[in-house]
Amino acid sequence: MSPRRRVSSDAPPLFVDQAVSRRRRLPRVIASALALAAAAIAVCSWTLFTHEQHLRAERKDNEALVAVRSFMTMFTSPDPFHANDYLASVIDHATGDFAKQYQEKANQILVAVARSEPTTGVVRAAGVERWNDDGSVSMLVAVENSGKSPDGKHDVKVATRWLATAQKEGDQWKISNLNQVL
Repeated sequence: MSPRRRVSSDAPPLFVDQAVSRRRRLPRVIASALALAAAAIAVCSWTLFTHEQHLRAERKDNEALVAVRSFMTMFTSPDPFHANDYLASVIDHATGDFAKQYQEKANQILVAVARSEPTTGVVRAAGVERWNDDGSVSMLVAVENSGKSPDGKHDVKVATRWLATAQKEGDQWKISNLNQVL
């Protein structure tokens, strides 16, 4: 037996030049690498876009929460010695029906605040309930009021919950509706 074998001229070559084979694979490799890079860029862009949307929504929520917390702290801390300042501050931070109600009942509110005991309101928790179609936001706020009893002998603490609707006017958030939740 001889290690030689006869090869006909029309038979496929037994040895293929590897350089020719690599030249055919190189464009495929480059095309698939470019497609993979384009897909990675698209995924990164989409992730960045959604991340920025979430950050904008969170900033908007925080801005409204800070404004409502500040208002509720002031609103639930009436000082009978500064009743006029209290009423002016509430009216400055009010809009819509809430502002109209306070302006109509201004004298009654002044008398009630002047006759009350000094109390301090502390916002314990606040959260966004929903964003409304008109751009306003509804929030649930839990407040704890503390003060002295009318005889001055006992400390009194009362927890209340409020449903506040805030609307942005210019650069300032204003309260357009405020209801105590029972």
